[in-house]
Amino acid sequence: MDISNHLIWLRQYYLGADQALSVEPAKATTLMSVGRGQEAIIGAIRNQGFMVTSLPYDKTDPPRTGFPLLLGCAGFTANLDELFTVMGIGSGDQYLILDGEGESREVPIDTFWREREWWVLQVTLAPVTDSSIEQTTDQSLLRNHWFFGPLLRAKGVYFQVAIAALMVNVFALTTSIFSMIVYDRVIPNQAIDTLTALLVGAGIVFLSDFIIRTLRGYFLDSAGVAADTLIGEALFEQVMEIKTSHRTESSGATASLMKEFEALRDFLTSTTLVTLIDIPFAIVFLLVIWSIGGPMVWVPLAAIPLMLGSGLLVQPIMRRITKANQVDGHRKHSVLVETLQGMDTVKAMGASQVMMKRWRTAVASQSQLGLRQRMWASFAANVANLAQQLVQVGVVTVGFFLVGEGALGFGAIIACTILSGRAISPLAQLTQLLTKVNQSMASYKSLDALMGLPREHMKGRTYVRRPSLKGRIEFRHVTFTYPEASQPTLKNVNFTIEAGEHVGILGRIGSGKSTIAKLLLGIYQPNDGVILVDGVNVSQIDPDDLRRNLGAVLQDIWLSAGSIRDNIAIRSGSISNEELLRVGAITGVSQFVDLLPQGYETQLRERGEGLSGGQRQAICTARALVGAPTTLVLDEPTSAMDQQAEQTIVNCLAQESNNKTLLVVTHKAALMKLVSRVLVIDGGKIAYDGPPERLAQGRGA
Repeated sequence: MDISNHLIWLRQYYLGADQALSVEPAKATTLMSVGRGQEAIIGAIRNQGFMVTSLPYDKTDPPRTGFPLLLGCAGFTANLDELFTVMGIGSGDQYLILDGEGESREVPIDTFWREREWWVLQVTLAPVTDSSIEQTTDQSLLRNHWFFGPLLRAKGVYFQVAIAALMVNVFALTTSIFSMIVYDRVIPNQAIDTLTALLVGAGIVFLSDFIIRTLRGYFLDSAGVAADTLIGEALFEQVMEIKTSHRTESSGATASLMKEFEALRDFLTSTTLVTLIDIPFAIVFLLVIWSIGGPMVWVPLAAIPLMLGSGLLVQPIMRRITKANQVDGHRKHSVLVETLQGMDTVKAMGASQVMMKRWRTAVASQSQLGLRQRMWASFAANVANLAQQLVQVGVVTVGFFLVGEGALGFGAIIACTILSGRAISPLAQLTQLLTKVNQSMASYKSLDALMGLPREHMKGRTYVRRPSLKGRIEFRHVTFTYPEASQPTLKNVNFTIEAGEHVGILGRIGSGKSTIAKLLLGIYQPNDGVILVDGVNVSQIDPDDLRRNLGAVLQDIWLSAGSIRDNIAIRSGSISNEELLRVGAITGVSQFVDLLPQGYETQLRERGEGLSGGQRQAICTARALVGAPTTLVLDEPTSAMDQQAEQTIVNCLAQESNNKTLLVVTHKAALMKLVSRVLVIDGGKIAYDGPPERLAQGRGA
């Protein structure tokens, strides 16, 4: 006896019938020899790509979620007849179990669970990864990082910028050395020829400095633009790919979070980065001061701790203020976006004062934080400015005594004064630099948290490609709870819709009707159970393939700014004139578009403002029909239409849904003419499943 039948059932549960029998022949011999305890069973299951979790056995509490479960009789050795797979809860209070022969039956839960002591294994599908990704090194992971990856690609440019910074700082020695030679050599000796040579040399250096600074700025901006494009695309792609269940922020807060990229972009392309590069070269200037003026180097060295101390002292405070300021900024932006999106409702409900109060509170809080931030930054900047003045005076004072001792000439004082200013100038900007670094780090952390949210297309995961789906739908023991909700919306829902079948879903508000449509579209994933399309788990199908085959109209009517043509063609990005006119005619869109001067090229405002609700729904229906999807999922598609427009849509769907699976969520009797079967959802469970005639006659649920 082997455990192949159990593995086949598990693969069918997760991957569908097409892949259920794909237990690798090379592993068949291993499976045949299994039977020496729990560890051997676990090893065989893991070899087939499953994850196994051992659960404690509680005789008084049989599990009712978390299927499938593998149960083995405690203490058995070679008798695999004592091994069962629990697929879920069948009719009544019974387990649906499978034995080693592949036979299924239902048994009373309490009796079966207590009749012997079991060891319990919970089996889930392990994520499929590309072996090349598993073997990636830290360096390759860094290269593929959303932020550091684009920077690493431009490392050659940044290396050139660093070389340019070195040359610019070396050229900066020209002014001080020129002044020293003129004061100490040219003036006392009236050496005109020497002055001429110095002027020519200084001119060449200054011209070279100008060219290099210009090129440095160009290279830095070019690298920033390239990184800006790649990082911006990665961020927007992540926003589009985030699983709906993990979208915890409001639209306004998310939009504000995306603005944090501006802080990163400014850091990458502004002179702040140049200042960061220039700081290490302060050591070069200090060494030159020491070689020229000797003891005078102690003056700027003594000022450096004062400047660094003041800059570093305020940073913990600045970090806290920056973080709080960021949160308040998101809140303020959220209020603004929500008000703009619902402006008509805000005015109609007389809620202007309420929204104004929220805005005033957010602005006042951010203003107070901004004031505190500027005060601390100003304090550190003033300390740095004081240190610069003290350094200039101190260098001249020390130079006075050194000249009196004959240790150096007047030119050395001038040169060291200029060099000391160059040495501590980048440090004087340290506070401003650290403030920008704090802002950039806060922005990076927020965006990195966004980039870390689960995606619909998980990197490294291989999906089952299904370019064409017939439209057979099965919900098997599906339970779903919305994030942060206390009660499940759907509870152990089971039904099957055959390909080409037309089904209506009815129920009270909040019963879970729309949730079924969203689960089928992969917008949410069930907490327990499985959803199959053509026998394949929806979670295993590439989301693009799934939605390409499903034409959907959701309750939330969404149109983008652009032409009517663009909105109808948004599924594929383009549409032929013939297809545009066809879907426009059968959905009734042409009835109002033909009256517009620009027809299908009429530009719509955000969310289709200017059109009635029924007109927007007609455009959404036309959009769902483009591309000839094999399944139509419609959630209250005529809720905003008058009777005539609704009848047009009914006639359209009657024509278009031939040989297609049709799932209609509705309260309207007119749409019931399209379906041959009705599911009534009540309290998250199916209360009725049958023909609409029995329901209309009062014999249904």
